Amino acid sequence: MAPRYPRDLSGYGPTPPEVHWPHDALVAVSLVLNFEEGGENSILHGDAGSEAFLSDIAGAQPWPGQRHWNMESIYDYGARAGFWRLHRLFTERGLPVTVYGVATALARAPEQVEAMKAAGWEIASHGLKWVEHRDMGEAEERRAIAEAIRLHTEVTGAAPRGWYTGRCSENTVRLTAETGAFDWISDTYDDDLPYWREVGARDQLVIPYTLEANDMRFATAPGYITGRQFGDYLIDAFEVLRAEGEAGRPRMMSVGLHNRLIGRPGKIAGLMRFLDHIAGRGGWCFTRGEIAEHWAAHHPHERRERPSAMKKMRFMELFGGIYEHSPWVAERAYKLELGPAHDSAPGLANAMARAFRSASPEERLAVLTAHPDLAGKLAAAKALTADSTAEQASAGLDALTEEERARFTELNEAYMARHGIPFIIAVRDHDKAGILAAFERRIGNETEAEITEACAQVERIALHRLKVLLP
Repeated sequence: MAPRYPRDLSGYGPTPPEVHWPHDALVAVSLVLNFEEGGENSILHGDAGSEAFLSDIAGAQPWPGQRHWNMESIYDYGARAGFWRLHRLFTERGLPVTVYGVATALARAPEQVEAMKAAGWEIASHGLKWVEHRDMGEAEERRAIAEAIRLHTEVTGAAPRGWYTGRCSENTVRLTAETGAFDWISDTYDDDLPYWREVGARDQLVIPYTLEANDMRFATAPGYITGRQFGDYLIDAFEVLRAEGEAGRPRMMSVGLHNRLIGRPGKIAGLMRFLDHIAGRGGWCFTRGEIAEHWAAHHPHERRERPSAMKKMRFMELFGGIYEHSPWVAERAYKLELGPAHDSAPGLANAMARAFRSASPEERLAVLTAHPDLAGKLAAAKALTADSTAEQASAGLDALTEEERARFTELNEAYMARHGIPFIIAVRDHDKAGILAAFERRIGNETEAEITEACAQVERIALHRLKVLLP
């Protein structure tokens, strides 16, 4: 297999799925409450030092081998006071909430867990501990995921159906998907809609999360200083998404919250302003589980062959004839750094055009001369390739009058005599009259210009052929 690039920089591209959220929501809002207090780094939890992440202590650093009393008390505030303030806010408004629950934190907070369950909140897994996974080996991380599931089930009475690590490794998404335990995972930030990810035989639904519509920005630089700044940002984000929804492109909006941050009085005021704003503005709140259920029912995954994942023999079988009688173009394209971006017709067309453009002038000329005349002898003898036959038929070149056939023959011969190559045009872009007009216009051009134009037309023909095979 040639080098492959694993990141997907295309996503849904210009044609996202047609989404119809329940209640005809223009924006599906997902309120996420991270419950991490009691699961953070602490020597009490067997860690090497204290926590240093996402608190109101500016520039905090871990204290190796020591308890950090101030840091612990800030986290404690989240569980003792912030959680209950948020619980009252959400339950009084009847809003559905998804909890990202760190398993060891949940185990240390039985009253809060009972309140979550009584409110009907979705409790997803936020890992075993609120610690970095980046340096974990695969076996260690796999054990941590399994233990998180076990402890979560023991503490809450039900296995988690969703997962978000946050401080993840490059392997986390794959390892959590491989468990087959989760309806959704959220360790990505790469879209405004859910999408499917193929992990081995598993079709895993991913519901992207957010680090910007997130109160963590109160604890990072640059970040929010006042609750109003946070509320304004959320409202602006919602209004842009709402306008897209009105234009027929509904999206989802995640809002990330932490007990010890947004649970403070001055900060929660911004969240309240946001919730007041979206009421009656076409935004509905859903749990991530509800979003996953809707997506699986209305946008199920369909597996298909992907060029970037093909073995060379299969790749050549499908694409070796895209450039007329020139399989070397596909062979060189296969050797490029293909990835998910090349699994569409425009993507693979670009890779093949790169191979064609980087070839020698003699090789490119050979591709041009491999093309048949339009409505010429090969067509009359039914000796065209299947692609060329279909293309010429699409413009009606297989049903010419005797007068039209004579004119094409005359032009073909004159063009070849002047330029040394057949006249090449992407016939799927034109009708018969347009082809004739282009023929008569281009025949008088300089040969160098015509070779350049012919090469561009060859690339255009390739794109049309790939569109028959790929999205």
